[in-house]
Amino acid sequence: MPPTPDAVTAALKTATSYVLNAVEVLRFGGLQTDEDPSPFEIVARRPMFRLRRYYPPAAANAELDGAGEGADARPRPPIVLVPPMMISADVWDVSPSTSAVAALHEAGMDPWVIDFGAPDIEAGGLERTLTDHVIAVSDAVDLVTTATGRSVHLGGYSQGGMFCYQAAAYRRSRDLDSIVTFGSPVDWRGHAPLGIPEEVVVTIARIVADYVFADRPLPGWLASTAFRLLDPIKTARSQVDFLRQLHDRDALLGHERQRRFIGGEGFVAWSGPAIVDMMRQVIIQNRMMVGGFVVGEHVVSLADITCPVLAVFGEVDEIGVPAGVRKIASVAPGAEVYEFSVRAGHFGLVVGSTAASQTWPTVAAWMGWREGTGPRPDGIAEVEPGAVVDSSPTKAIMLAADGAFQVAGLGIGAVRGVGKLAVGTLKATRALGHQALHAAPRLIRLGQIQPRTRISFARIMTERARNQPDDACFLFSDRVHTFSAVDTRITNVVKGLIAVGVRQGDHIGVLMETRPSALVAMAALSRLGAVAVLLPPSQSLPELLRLSSVTDVVTDPEHASKVSEAGARALVLGGGSERDLPADLDAGVVDLEQIDPETVELPRWYRPDPGRAGDLAFVFFSRSTGIWQTKLVTNHRWALSAFGTASAARLSGESTVYCLSPLHHPSGLLTAVGGAVAGGSRIALSQGFDPATFDEEVRRYGVTVVTYTWAMMRELVRQPAHPRQAHSTITLFMGSGMPRGLWRRVLDRYPGTRVLEFYAGTEADVVLANLSTSKPGARGRPLPGTSEVRLVDVDPDSGAITVGPDGFAIPSEVDAPGMLLTRPRLGVDASVRQLRGVFRPGDTWVSTSDYFERDRDGDFWILGAASAVVHTPHGPVYPVQVADALGDLPQVDLAVLYEVPGDRGPVAVAAVNTWGSETITAADVGGALASVPPAARPDIVHVVKSIPVTNWYRPDATGLADRGLPKAGQRTWVLDAEAGGYVRLTKAVRDGLVPSD
Repeated sequence: MPPTPDAVTAALKTATSYVLNAVEVLRFGGLQTDEDPSPFEIVARRPMFRLRRYYPPAAANAELDGAGEGADARPRPPIVLVPPMMISADVWDVSPSTSAVAALHEAGMDPWVIDFGAPDIEAGGLERTLTDHVIAVSDAVDLVTTATGRSVHLGGYSQGGMFCYQAAAYRRSRDLDSIVTFGSPVDWRGHAPLGIPEEVVVTIARIVADYVFADRPLPGWLASTAFRLLDPIKTARSQVDFLRQLHDRDALLGHERQRRFIGGEGFVAWSGPAIVDMMRQVIIQNRMMVGGFVVGEHVVSLADITCPVLAVFGEVDEIGVPAGVRKIASVAPGAEVYEFSVRAGHFGLVVGSTAASQTWPTVAAWMGWREGTGPRPDGIAEVEPGAVVDSSPTKAIMLAADGAFQVAGLGIGAVRGVGKLAVGTLKATRALGHQALHAAPRLIRLGQIQPRTRISFARIMTERARNQPDDACFLFSDRVHTFSAVDTRITNVVKGLIAVGVRQGDHIGVLMETRPSALVAMAALSRLGAVAVLLPPSQSLPELLRLSSVTDVVTDPEHASKVSEAGARALVLGGGSERDLPADLDAGVVDLEQIDPETVELPRWYRPDPGRAGDLAFVFFSRSTGIWQTKLVTNHRWALSAFGTASAARLSGESTVYCLSPLHHPSGLLTAVGGAVAGGSRIALSQGFDPATFDEEVRRYGVTVVTYTWAMMRELVRQPAHPRQAHSTITLFMGSGMPRGLWRRVLDRYPGTRVLEFYAGTEADVVLANLSTSKPGARGRPLPGTSEVRLVDVDPDSGAITVGPDGFAIPSEVDAPGMLLTRPRLGVDASVRQLRGVFRPGDTWVSTSDYFERDRDGDFWILGAASAVVHTPHGPVYPVQVADALGDLPQVDLAVLYEVPGDRGPVAVAAVNTWGSETITAADVGGALASVPPAARPDIVHVVKSIPVTNWYRPDATGLADRGLPKAGQRTWVLDAEAGGYVRLTKAVRDGLVPSD
């Protein structure tokens, strides 16, 4: 049947319309909609941004500094809207029907928009960093606050919402009424787009940061293409629908502005430095989750956010995954966090019919509720910090699937499942060898060290400054010090030291609080080739100076007068060049900060970092039985601890080590600082250990590893957990000397963490580390690269090594006490007592003077120092063995062992103080000490009110020993040798133990 004239006419009209519309699209990039954007004026211009004010009041035609609300204008709550880096600011006003600014204005709000412009055409735009954007948002808040005379609401889409979080943390929520984000994930690493496994995301981020965008930007067209490829099926379907309806202009005009925006007009270039910064901080280091986000010279944490937060997310959003968006509640425990879910994808959250009908009415109602002018909006729900979230991105696919897309969704889910299975299998197969593989380069370097190898603290710092100059080295007082800046500071201090006469090989004291200047001073002495004598803040300073023959001391202003009074020259460092020293200091004080390094001419003998492995690097002091002793540490010994710690703790650039250990204690410089520098980790320094602020500082700095000495963590676990503290970034506590009972309490207080206990002979080349999680109290096994160790039998009375018929030492049996000997791999310093011919003719060993036991698994358990063992008539009693056994009682806080004179010889007395309100009975004591051999049990156990600790938190029994035998009473028990248990100490029994005159 031939077509009718009407049909032909209609077909021709359709074809004509199709051709005309197609020509228009080809010529102009799309159909002309004749829609006008919402009115705005630019009220501020800055190098980083232009600040738009939409629907400006009539009185706001002047500059921003003079702008304000008109006298008759209705007061509107201001909201500042932030776009992502790669999307134009027009995302807030794509079309009149879906315009965010129009909807908010109509609802009675005052919308402002930050316009970052197009970086590829802005001056210096392609050099912008993540910090530049965060500070720009903060500056914009200040501008709007000044213009309106009140605090503001802050809103951001996608990465713009991440900027809002970071700026709010940077400002500590100052002048912010609330934060509203749209599809802004906090945990990109754990909840990546498209469900990509975490390991894959981190690997891709490293490649992108190091090789792709290190020196080039991301063009706008590529950003648009990448955005559309995240959902290729929907993109293809949209293109097909557009072509099918190209003849129907009226049907297309309603969505044309949106199509052109997503098609490329709404995307701008993304600067390379900003991409690299985002990859490293947000994904690789996961700083939005763990804290320690670097903004310029400051370090911030999302835990600093205290204003209310509304997180809007799309149920089918595969970019801002809902589980990752909701994590804001975990990392901002001080904020009231609410969520609002929309059945939309990433773009549909802010543009489209769903945004117009759900998102913007709810946001306006939220602002009214926070302003106190309206009720709480329907549909929002409060999110608790510990809320369990569904991390499965395939749930979003299932919700969005329909028809052919459902089949495609199942296919994508299958691919993801196979990928996750492969990753899981890979993780399982490499689990046992991963740690060794991770540590291999460091251990290989240790194995290559010879006595003449150039290696030192300063040399490692130089390497870090060369390889990672812009990475954070120190975090202190919320400030960031990069490796490059620290290296420059070290060089300047070296010039100052040379100017005052310090030469290579000189012994120079260091007396400073834990601060960056102290570490810089030690590194400067190391770079100069001098020896740093680390002085503890003690009343015995004159004695320590005489003992070490030190005449010059690098000190901070707080200790300058003490150094001068002790008879040494004080070389004052720290506080900056603008601070003045007290006027009453004598002429023996030199202010290093007043020396201009540019005027110092370096002598010809100076060579930076001359230290070799066999050279003396540091001198420490220890006090045993009331006598000060020096401990000498070579560069090799420092490197052994540094690289050994970094390997055992698996420290890397993603780690932040919280250095609580005093720097004058060996564990502070050798383990905490040494391990962090060797691992390329950040070092967070505190102005003193304060349990009340510990958790806050951990969150702010993003601490992953906490260092300790002895019972330092004791006061921390006494603090009640914050009711909203549901997210702890700590993964590891590492140090030496933690009592076994305290060890368990720390793990209870911070579940999911572990304790890495070290034993490091200060002058012996040995480092033991407990890598197991099932043996609290053990010192573990020797780290690879350290010296060979052996346990030998020792005469309990004389302390001499027991030898066999052949004259060689007798090795200790399993679970039997023995003296720990080490066989040095390099040469031994002449000041260290050497043992020759111990196991075969001509061999060389060094005694650690510490008793250990070795179990059947090969793990070492320390029993105590030889000087602290109590030699009773029934045999030696070992202090650590007794303290750990008593510390296993849940009612015991600390336990110590000490010696008092008795009628028939030394008496071993153990003292405990209580934890909690439960009492300790004789049966408790007997049960706890049942694990100790009968001959090694203390004669008396008693309860005391408190046990003092030293400056480095080591339990100190000196004062208790001075009191002599404890008094008889209900909380004092004596060993019943026949029954093997403990009974109450009576006055008669005590009188029998008192030595006769």
